[in-house]
Formats: sequence, C-alpha cells, structure tokens
Amino acid sequence: MNISPKNMQPDLAATVVLDVEGMTCASCVLRVERALKGVPGVTAASVNLATERAEVTGLGLDRAALVEAVGAVGYDVASPPIDLEIEGMTCASCVARVERALKSVPGVTDATVNLATERAHVIGLADPTALIRAIEAVGYDARLAVPASGVSDELAARKAAEETTLKRDLWIAAALSLPVFLLEMGSHLFTWVHMAVMNTIGMQNSWYLQFALTTVVLLGPGRRFYIKGFPALARLAPDMNSLVAVGTSAAYGYSLVATFAPAALPAGTVNVYYEAAAVIVTLILLGRLLEARAKGRTSEAIKRLVGLQPMTARVLKDGTALEVLIAEVRPGDLVEVRPGERVPVDGAVTAGASWIDESMISGEPLPVEKTLGSAVTGGTVNQTGAFTFRATAVGEATMLAQIIRMVEAAQGGKLPIQALVDRITMWFVPAVMALAALTFAVWLVFGPDPALTFGLVNAVAVLIIACPCAMGLATPTSIMVGTGRGAELGVLFRKSEALQALQDVRVVAFDKTGTLTEGKPRLTDLHLAPGFDRAKVLAAVAAVEAKSEHPIARAIVAAAVEEGLVLPDVTGFASLTGYGVEAKAGGAQVEIGADRFMTKLGLDVTTFAEVAVRLADEGKSPLYAAIDGRLAAILAVADPVKATTPQAIRALHGLGLKVAMITGDNARTAQAIARQLGIDEVVAEVLPDGKVEAVKRLRALGPLAYVGDGINDAPALAEADVGLAVGTGTDIAIEAADVVLMTGRLTAVSDAIALSKATMRNIRQNLFWAFAYNAALIPVAAGVLWPSFGILLSPVFAAGAMALSSVFVLGNALRLRRYSQTLS
Repeated sequence: MNISPKNMQPDLAATVVLDVEGMTCASCVLRVERALKGVPGVTAASVNLATERAEVTGLGLDRAALVEAVGAVGYDVASPPIDLEIEGMTCASCVARVERALKSVPGVTDATVNLATERAHVIGLADPTALIRAIEAVGYDARLAVPASGVSDELAARKAAEETTLKRDLWIAAALSLPVFLLEMGSHLFTWVHMAVMNTIGMQNSWYLQFALTTVVLLGPGRRFYIKGFPALARLAPDMNSLVAVGTSAAYGYSLVATFAPAALPAGTVNVYYEAAAVIVTLILLGRLLEARAKGRTSEAIKRLVGLQPMTARVLKDGTALEVLIAEVRPGDLVEVRPGERVPVDGAVTAGASWIDESMISGEPLPVEKTLGSAVTGGTVNQTGAFTFRATAVGEATMLAQIIRMVEAAQGGKLPIQALVDRITMWFVPAVMALAALTFAVWLVFGPDPALTFGLVNAVAVLIIACPCAMGLATPTSIMVGTGRGAELGVLFRKSEALQALQDVRVVAFDKTGTLTEGKPRLTDLHLAPGFDRAKVLAAVAAVEAKSEHPIARAIVAAAVEEGLVLPDVTGFASLTGYGVEAKAGGAQVEIGADRFMTKLGLDVTTFAEVAVRLADEGKSPLYAAIDGRLAAILAVADPVKATTPQAIRALHGLGLKVAMITGDNARTAQAIARQLGIDEVVAEVLPDGKVEAVKRLRALGPLAYVGDGINDAPALAEADVGLAVGTGTDIAIEAADVVLMTGRLTAVSDAIALSKATMRNIRQNLFWAFAYNAALIPVAAGVLWPSFGILLSPVFAAGAMALSSVFVLGNALRLRRYSQTLS
C-alpha cells in the first residue's frame, strides 16, 4: 500500500494506490475499475493487471470504502504492515497510550509499539495518514519508517543531534544548578557557608539569586518536561514527563511563594526548594543522556549490518569498469571485485577465483573458496584474488537486506512476558500521582510541624523517584541486544516470540539428511582384496556405475573424478534387479552389488566379514566388486555426518536437553547412527509426509524444537514449538521456521538455545530490578521510615536514583553484547 504525498492534504485531490490480489484477466481489471469509480469522491480509477495495482484519484477519499468496494466484487487488497517512527516516548505508559491510539484507528487489526526502537508496527488496512494523526492526537510525533538499510545515515544523524542537544542542555543545567545547590544545601550542611551567605549577600538576596538561576534551568533545559508533561496530564494520560513536571513545579511554586509572599505560608514553613527543582532537572537530563547513549549501543548490530554494504560498485560496461552507486546496480550486471574489497551485491562468479570471508553470514572465521559459478553474497569481504560476477539480487532483494529485515522484525516484536508489564505500566503513572497526593495529605494531617513542608517534600520525592522508564525498557532493550548478538553468531530470530519459547525447549529433534549429515552421499570406504590396485579398481567400478543414475553410483563416480582417474570404456552394461550391475570396463568383466550377488557368482565374501560387520554397525550398506571372476573389493557409500554434528549434540546434552533424530532410513541404520552420535531418541522409517506425526509423538517428551533444511521439513518446522531452519536449505523451510541458522554449522542450534536462556535471564533481571526498585523506594520516598528511624528521602536523591534506574536496566541489557556460548 502506498500513499502519494498529495494524500497528506485531505482538502486537496488525493491519490490512493491499492495492491489488488486475485485479478487474472482484462475483465477483472474492468470490474475493479467500475467498483472503485462507484465510491463517493472518486474522480478517476486506473487498474493495471501487470502490476496488480489500482490508482484512485479523488476528493476526500475513504480508503476503507475503496477496500470494501474491491472486496465486494471478489478481490482482495493486500495490506502490508506499516512501520512508523515515533518521537517523544519516554516510558512504558507512553507505549501503552500510543498502542491504544493506533488500535482505535478503523482498519487496524493489531499494533505493537517498542520503546527501545521507538517504532510502531501496525497490521491492517488503515491509512498511514490516519495512523500518524492518531499518534499526534495523544501528544507524540510520528512519520513513516524507512527500512534501516535506506536511512541509517539519516537516523544516525538525528540521534546524534538529539544527543548533542541533551549534552548541551545538561551542561547548561549543571552550570546553573551548581551555585543554587551550594547556596542552599551548603547553608544547611555547613555553618561557615551559612554565615558567609548571611554576611555577604544575605538570605533574601540568596533566594532571589536561586530563583533567577532555577527559572532559567526550568524554562531552558527543563522546558521539554513541561511542554510534554502538562498536555499529557490535561488529556488525563500522564506520563514520565508529567511526573517530573508536577514534582519540579510543586517545589518551584512553593519556593516562589516563600520568596515573594512569605506571609501566605504558615509560621515555620517559609523555606525554599529551588535546589530540588534545579538539581532534579539536571539529574534527569543526565539520565536521559546516558539512556540515549546506551539505547544507541543496543542497536549497534543493525548499524554494523547496514555498514557492511559498500556505497559503490565497479560495473563492467562495454569492457570498461565504471564505478556506480550501489543503487544503480541492476540484476544481470557484470561486477568486478578486487582484493580486499567488499562484494557489493549478491551474484555468481563468471571469471576469476578468490577466497571470501563470509563470517558476517555464517559466523565462521575461515574464508570460503569461490570459483567459476560459485555464489557470492553482498557485504562479504574478498581476500586475495580478483574476480568478476553477475549480479543476481540487488537492493532489498539481497541476502544482507533480508537479514536486516529479519533482525528489525525480531527487535520490534513483543514477547508474551511483556503483556503483564504493559498492563501494569498502563496504570503506573496515574497510581504514582494518586500516591503522591495521598502522601501529601497524610503528612499534612498527621505529620509533625511544619507539616506542610514535610508533605510537599515527600510528595515531590514520590513523584520524582517513580521510574516507569525502567519497566518500559526492561524487555525491549534485552530483545534488541539479544537478537543483534544472535545475528552476529549466525542465528536470526524471524519471530521474537521464539526467543522466549526456546528457553523452555526440552527436546531438539533433527531431520537427518542434510541437517545432521552433509546431504550428499560420498564414497566413505574402499577395502581391497590382496593383489588389486586401488586406482584400477576404483576406475573400473566408477566406469560401470557411470552408466547408472542411482545416487550411490554418482557418489562412486564423483570419488573417481576427485582422484583424477581416467575411466575406461564400458560395453555390455546390464542392471540385474535385486542384485547389482555388470559390464565390461577396459576389457575386464566387472560385477558390482550386494553380498547375494557375489554368492550367486560363486564368490566367497567371508574375506571381508569383519569389515562388513563394522560397516553395518556404522549404518552403512556394503557393496562388493568382482573383476574377471575374482572378489576385488568391498566399498560403502554413505551420507557422511557433518563435522560439527557430534560437537553440537554434546553441547545440547550439556544444556540438559534430549536429542532426537527423524529419518526415513531403516531402523538398523538409524540406530547405528544414533549410537555413533549419542542421540537419545530415534524415529526411523518415516515417510516425507510423516514428519509432522513424528514431531507430535516426540512432543510427549516435552516442548520441542525441530531443526530441518528441506521442503519436506516445512510442515514439521511449523508444527514444532520452535522451528529452526538451516540457512543453507530451501527458502520454503526458512519461511516456515521461527529461527534461521545462517550456517550449516549445527553448533548454532545450541548457540540459539543458550542465547535464548541468557536473554530471558537478562529480561527477568531487568524486570526484577524495575519492579523491586519502584516497590522498595516509592514507600521510602513517601516517608514510611520516618516513624521508626527518622529517615526521609530528599527529592534530589530521588532524582538521582530515578536517573540511574533506567541506566542500570540498559547497562544490564548491554552485557548480552559480550555473550558467547562456551558449550559449543
């Protein structure tokens, strides 16, 4: 769905573009056009069958009515999700408020808002303009978001400008607040300071000076809290800014009365609290600055991914290499890459050879060899060679862009654990304001003299110490850092819910072929009878098998080719059903088959009995070869286990998990492989369409994760509690999965599960801190320790504690950046 700039002005002619699904011919086009032209306000409608788009122009267009008109004639309008960037959110209450506003817009089916990324993800048929208006109506600014790959520089510049402004305002506030703090608190704490003030400018002039400096602090650096906090309060939707605005205004207002109309206050209550107002603003600005810096670091994974793509590419035009902007590269272009350069887009090598560092995709440190026909990926680093490749995917279609989109989607998602937090924080700020009012009233009625002063100070402390920011940031910051670290390890969480679900997994089930194994049969064993030469036997056997299309035959031929053997000519080839094959190779009679074929030929296979037993124990089916009537060799072809498989299974056992294998192999072969690898549960002889049933059976052992790579794994990936697709597999498997492992390295499975546990542990720590902080310190600020211990909490210390609370949550989340899975 696209909206032209003209549509941003509802009073003028607007153009709405709809993506129409289901049109198959010209009559469909006419039907849709006629339906759209019948909608009130439409002056023109043009439908294109090739692009499957409808462009509608008119006055006061109602997008919902247009969608309904298209649906009434039997077609659907696509509704891709809308992402919005939101400015001005400071706490969890803001998040809840924006979500509620978005969900109230007609056409919205769901909306999630993320405080850490400052983004909203909206699903439905709503007009983006209406969504932006809804957000603005509750006091925040919004704009349509552009993918990270396209706006990284702009976003970084905006964040840098915000940080610069915060830093400037902090220095101004600190410089002005310091003399206020020294004049007032110094006079209370040190007699000599009090005497120095009295003997020089006098107490009243000291108050005038504090008034002047504090006024500049509040109207200058502190202005942001009032222009957002009071309007939110007026809408009966108070937020973090409202707490600061009311608290500092109360301290400042009381001080104004004490300074300029002291007679209005009861005897003994004429005190000023300018230092509280000024220092609170300063400390909260410090907290905001530290928070902005920490939040910037939580998204470094995305920034690094975006930074992997070079700005230009060297494209060959008529034999000449021209440097063009990356956006100008088109599929089919020939691109030249020199040593040390990054590959600009995805493609296939057409000339030259090199080794490429693909660690950004796979997490593997070793370079990968690239020769003619090899696939190369944009963002990877060329090593020593030079080569030319043909671009196959550019722009948003490249693997790097897809990875960025996956990481963005996961970072912007919400975990089930967040639902409870959202319900609490929605009412947190109003509850704090009510508690502050109650604190003031209780101290005013039951407090010692001067009760008014005690009530004011403690009420302000309650307002200032409450920290909904920490609760709002506890979950999303950990998700951002955790999913970003996962991307660096080659683990992409397509759905953020998988991050929470993986921690509960008790069983990990693997598809065997292509997941636990290489997926390509290879000649693994060749044992010769006395008097035979390996090269001659392998060449003869491969020459005969070259006439067969069986996968085992192709593996034997591939082994001979790899060893550089010349295959002799073959004549008289015959396939004997149930036994094997025979032919003449280079003039010699060659027979290849099972032991029963050799017995039929009158040959004794007991010579290889010991080898045959070992091969069977390893799950391999032995073949025998006879040449010119003599038993020549026993050989075996198998799908070899990946080098990382044993290590991966050990790592999963180290996490206390059961490991299962689902395979179509016969039970004996499957059990042999299971014994070899230490697999706990085996489901053998499973047909391709039986994997879902196998997953259901294994789930009886506990929550289950399924790891697969093929098209036939897609239903099982969807059925499992968490589906993990090996990124070297098919697109269909990847689409069905919750987590994508960007490498064939199976230790990434244990990485994903251990990272999930670490991230959820981090989230629980953050939530405990956020809730325990507020639960413990709000009563202290209200004065519950006064009757027993005579302890009260100064609003200044409350401001410092509040500022540090958010910083603690962010700092704890950032520890995940250093996460490494030692078990794998």
